[in-house]
Amino acid sequence: MIEKRLTTRERLRIHRHAMPERDPIERRSNFEEVNLGYTPELAIAEAHRCLQCPKPTCEDGCPVNIHIKEFIGRIAEGDFLGAVRKIKEDNILPAVCGRVCPQEIQCEAACVLSKRGEPVAIGHLERFVADYERETGQIEVPAIQPSTGKRIAIVGSGPAGLSCANDLRRWGHEVTVFEALHDLGGVLAYGIPEFRLPKEIVHKELDCLRHMGVKFETDVVIGQTFTVDELLQEEGYDAVFLGVGAGLPWFMGIPGEDLVGVYSANEFLIRVNLMRAYRFPDYDTPMIDLRGKNVAVVGAGNTAMDAARTALRLQAKNTCIIYRRSEEEMPARAEEIKHAKDEGVKFVLLVNPVEFTGDEEGRLKAVKLIRMRLGEPDASGRRRPIPIEGSEFVMELDVAIIAIGSSPNPLIAKTTPDIEVSRKGTIVVDEATMKTSKQGVFAGGDVVSGGATVIRAMGAGRKAARAIHEYVMTDVW
Repeated sequence: MIEKRLTTRERLRIHRHAMPERDPIERRSNFEEVNLGYTPELAIAEAHRCLQCPKPTCEDGCPVNIHIKEFIGRIAEGDFLGAVRKIKEDNILPAVCGRVCPQEIQCEAACVLSKRGEPVAIGHLERFVADYERETGQIEVPAIQPSTGKRIAIVGSGPAGLSCANDLRRWGHEVTVFEALHDLGGVLAYGIPEFRLPKEIVHKELDCLRHMGVKFETDVVIGQTFTVDELLQEEGYDAVFLGVGAGLPWFMGIPGEDLVGVYSANEFLIRVNLMRAYRFPDYDTPMIDLRGKNVAVVGAGNTAMDAARTALRLQAKNTCIIYRRSEEEMPARAEEIKHAKDEGVKFVLLVNPVEFTGDEEGRLKAVKLIRMRLGEPDASGRRRPIPIEGSEFVMELDVAIIAIGSSPNPLIAKTTPDIEVSRKGTIVVDEATMKTSKQGVFAGGDVVSGGATVIRAMGAGRKAARAIHEYVMTDVW
């Protein structure tokens, strides 16, 4: 599909094309998207780097098995709409995944070019064609098979639920998605800042599902508004998919975490995203006032980077990342770490909080930290942090944001006792089918795996959709 005039040697001489981005000084004062996207010329030039391997290993690295070789080949020919439609055979959220998925450890890591240099910018190309389709108004709604008469309830409108809903609707089932919050999109809407994933992008992706006939109901808390049993027995659903994510934040269990000024990253980002604080002063939102304050984010994953970069945009005086390991062990994407540094986030490494202290009114004023050294690798494969006795010191602080992980909300498990959960609170499933211990109930995404990536959640949703289809059509569990 690539033009014949380009030999393999010529393609190998083409350097990877960088993603254009806004100036760090300018962007840290607003919530406009940082990455600007490829132009058509850049996209075609980058697509010509693809070797069109007979056995494309990049596709093995994609959790939803997008036909990467074919969509990139179409970009090289200038067939942008053909490229995005090839992607959408397997991924209904290309504009989202092109922005937030860690391609560098998935499809791009498996690209043969990565063995001798830089891989093809698969994520940038995915984003480009998805944006092209949307911006030119040529979005194609997938064909729907004849109605089966079967009704499926999807709990949660995050990536797992949406991918499951998409496949089931295509196969002719009636699908209703229930969302606990007032806005749709799950973690895509409340967990990722506007400067990394604009809300308009999420809403447009959801519009396609609406046009397909997927129904959405917001402000419905399953386990409270309805239980899972009520969905199956009283509301008439033939199967239920649980894709509720992992929204219960972890705290450190140290003194002072109850002080005013100590927040979970979940709460902080939800306030900014769902209450539109990123559009101040158009939205005069009750928000954590960070103007002129010293802010520290504990943790070094993507959520921690999101929180720290958001704090800067809310006019914090100083913002830092506190992490108990070194930069080499940080779980955040390299791009997110670079962007945080470029924007002025400071990194305080090999230290760990041991106590938050407050004033007489119960407001945070400082954090006591202890220095760490790295020992042998632990179960995560990263070197274990070990406290250095007698190395404590104090840092003045007005706001602390805890971003060390999360687990599923226990509400569904408590109201559906015949669903088996692990000691970590995740739902136990058959990995091949995503079936739970309760007949007719399936689960996938972060509620099963714990915090993971958008594309892995989508892969789980698609796997569950296949099993749900088979179950409702045969009634065999």
